[in-house]
Amino acid sequence: MEFNQKIGVLGGGSWATAIVKILTENLDTVNWWMRDKKCADHIKKHHHNPRYIQSIEFEPTKLNIDTDLQKIVDESDILIVAVPSAFLAQAFDGIEIQGIEDKIIISAIKGVIPEYNQIPAEYFNINFNVPWDKIGMIAGPCHAEEVAMERLSYLTIACRDEEIATYVAKAMSCRYINTSTSDDLLGTELSAILKNVYAIASGICHGLGYGDNFQAVLISSAIRETKTFIDSVHGIDRDVKSSAYLGDLLVTAYSQFSRNRNFGSMVGKGYSVRSAQIEMNMVAEGYYAAKGIHEINKKFKVNMPIVDAVYNILYEKISPIMEMRLLAGKLS
Repeated sequence: MEFNQKIGVLGGGSWATAIVKILTENLDTVNWWMRDKKCADHIKKHHHNPRYIQSIEFEPTKLNIDTDLQKIVDESDILIVAVPSAFLAQAFDGIEIQGIEDKIIISAIKGVIPEYNQIPAEYFNINFNVPWDKIGMIAGPCHAEEVAMERLSYLTIACRDEEIATYVAKAMSCRYINTSTSDDLLGTELSAILKNVYAIASGICHGLGYGDNFQAVLISSAIRETKTFIDSVHGIDRDVKSSAYLGDLLVTAYSQFSRNRNFGSMVGKGYSVRSAQIEMNMVAEGYYAAKGIHEINKKFKVNMPIVDAVYNILYEKISPIMEMRLLAGKLS
């Protein structure tokens, strides 16, 4: 692979905005696709996203923004997809995209695509014929809000092709972003999806008034549950104590910026799922992931009491008080 690949970012949300900021630290031009023409025009004129993380100011000469998806695909060798999982099928289905199977796809999505019950790597492989060795993903721990403040953050680029992972890692490395690489695409992606479900569980417990002692047991149980599940799905030698697994779980479960934790906290305080979603006005990926992982696990039959508890609360409408009381008796 030639090391002069052009990178495009697909998506207009907070994570896409943060990724574009990071990339413009190193690249002369970043191609950026967003569906909302008003947002695109606003960024071109005022140099910030009017809807997400307005504190990030862009250098306009480094951005090639367009609402034409095909144009951005044509002008990019690597596509970083940062569309929330709940809207990915809506953004791509029904649109005939030429040549995407020839691109390198790096997923920045941390959820299950609900229409297909597929994780992002599967979605691009099955629906767009992108080869497995040309698919990668970005894992944290890294909140978009801390990128905006240029606080030191960490990213792991996972891809079966080490050369691709290394290239993307270098493109995203700067004075406030440290990067590393991994070949564990499936394990890293599943872990990134699961951590949002566990963050909802953490938030529900916080909303119910559980303390730090219980949270510690909850999250230590969550990383064990993660390892058991991803080892069952894709059994390779991996260290789940590293930042891409445990680190990402911890920051998502505890951070004030975690939308999944905040969503769970509202549910624990008595909000209905719908009212919590409306109040947040942001996508909590863990809501969809809870159902997706629940369905996927019907095949593997892994004991996942925390995922089951979140699923029961969100989809079976079981009382958070009762469900968490039952869960507490299963943890150690």
